Amino acid sequence: MKQSLTFIPTMREVPSDAEIRSHQLLLRAGFIRQNTSGVYSYLPLGKKVLDNIEGIIKEEMEAIDAFEVFMPALQQAELWKETERWFSYGPELFRVKDRHGREFALGATHEEVITSLLRDEVKSYKKLPMTLYQIQTKFRDEQRPRFGLLRGREFIMKDAYSFHATEESLDEKYMEMKQAYTNIFTRLGLDFRSVIADGGTIGGTDTHEFMALSEIGEDTIAYSDTSSYAANIEMAEVNANYEKSDEPLKEMEKVATPDQKTIEEVATFLNVEAVDCIKTLIFQVDEKLVAVLCRGDHEINDIKLKNALDATTVEFAYEGDVLQLLSCEVGSIGPVQLPLDLQVIADHSVASVVNGVCGANEDGYHLTNVNPERDFAVDQYADLRFIQEGDLTPDGEGTVKFARGIEVGHIFKLGTTYSEPMQGTFLDENGRSKPYLMGCYGIGVSRIMAAVAEQFNDESGLKWPKNLAPFNIHLVAVNMKDEKQKELADELYKLLKSYRFEVLYDDRAERAGVKFADSDLIGLPIRITIGKKASEGIVEVKFRESGESTEWPKEEITEKLQAFFGAE
Repeated sequence: MKQSLTFIPTMREVPSDAEIRSHQLLLRAGFIRQNTSGVYSYLPLGKKVLDNIEGIIKEEMEAIDAFEVFMPALQQAELWKETERWFSYGPELFRVKDRHGREFALGATHEEVITSLLRDEVKSYKKLPMTLYQIQTKFRDEQRPRFGLLRGREFIMKDAYSFHATEESLDEKYMEMKQAYTNIFTRLGLDFRSVIADGGTIGGTDTHEFMALSEIGEDTIAYSDTSSYAANIEMAEVNANYEKSDEPLKEMEKVATPDQKTIEEVATFLNVEAVDCIKTLIFQVDEKLVAVLCRGDHEINDIKLKNALDATTVEFAYEGDVLQLLSCEVGSIGPVQLPLDLQVIADHSVASVVNGVCGANEDGYHLTNVNPERDFAVDQYADLRFIQEGDLTPDGEGTVKFARGIEVGHIFKLGTTYSEPMQGTFLDENGRSKPYLMGCYGIGVSRIMAAVAEQFNDESGLKWPKNLAPFNIHLVAVNMKDEKQKELADELYKLLKSYRFEVLYDDRAERAGVKFADSDLIGLPIRITIGKKASEGIVEVKFRESGESTEWPKEEITEKLQAFFGAE
């Protein structure tokens, strides 16, 4: 491809609204352009990278007998109402009406569509298992689109769905897909981790996320410093082996704590440690209020709380509701003498508190020497807190460390979450009707491009891995007005294409400095420069990854390039 004929609008300055490295570089190097907030056009270079990513995904999907389809982005509201997600998905779902007033959703995901497709066509266990996938644009009305391609309102996604007659079949496909994802992200060159995750708005159980490690990642990964354990911090289990002091129990006492509301303020005022305090929070759990307890040095994980109570929604109660319930402000709440009909759930750590401190349910006062079960009752103990760095890992084989990650893939066991309400059934070998067991497997295709750009760059620009680069070689003629340089450049361009190398030929009438700066910014694996030694048939070769430069005679170029790209 001749660069003079290609749409590659590079930029010298960093765009003011681009916060992270990948966003800055993809804009500057001419891979993408923003249309509106969270919506991007993919220019020729960007589209070629996407094609390369999709090619790897398709190869690994076909290897595990997943077959490609293409489903509509415009989805009937009736399908979403069958699963009740039309009402529960939230404002992220784009909702539109046609000229007749009929409601539709712009596809944020395709569980309902694929289930409706299979229920009309697959009626017997003999046609199961079946796995279908697509690569398609998705739409989600993000409240705050940010970080370029990492959180947008329109994005490209690979979503696969598997249908099964038995749990064993679903388990087998889940593990096949988990390995396929590992293969995909390894081939993409990403530094990534597979972590235990939460199902979120998709639902289901036994889910794993695939996280590309990055300091700008929006998710926190808790991992072991000595074992393979890794989980999203939202799902990381806490080892519940807490040591309990054997000191004698003291008599509970109410003490004045004027204007002391936070754990830090109360602990300092009473000269105690946060670990000796009991934090009491009131949550709105679906339609009722619940008191939730944890130790003062811990934070409640609302995902764990929702799962422990098998709830649909969990959020902090309104301060007005708390005041009406307990006649005190939020900073003075405690677990002693709560209303009898108020459910109390506590993190396991609370049971280990001896002679602790808590709110007195009276503004300006706290209770000291408070002990669980003696002074207050707990209806249920559960793992409710966020894991912390330095905690013992759940597998007991190390201590917890944190890293940041960009979610690039997510796999789920959906079970009958969609097939049951949508009456997606088949006849088993005994002629009995059963709902399909389903799996769901997503990859953020456009997000991968940003994740790779985050991990592969330097101060000069992008550094694409060989199998993802939009072109293999950047062929740069320093001076197109020099007859010898142009002649050699044209000759090599034709030769390299005959060997099936993808070549970007910079034939522009630009200064050498501009060409070299653009070349480093675009980040192709190899740059071949035709300069002053063109008359001798010698070119300069620069390897983008290492920055190493060398000279090759033209007779050896194809052989050396084949060796360099041979592993691909």
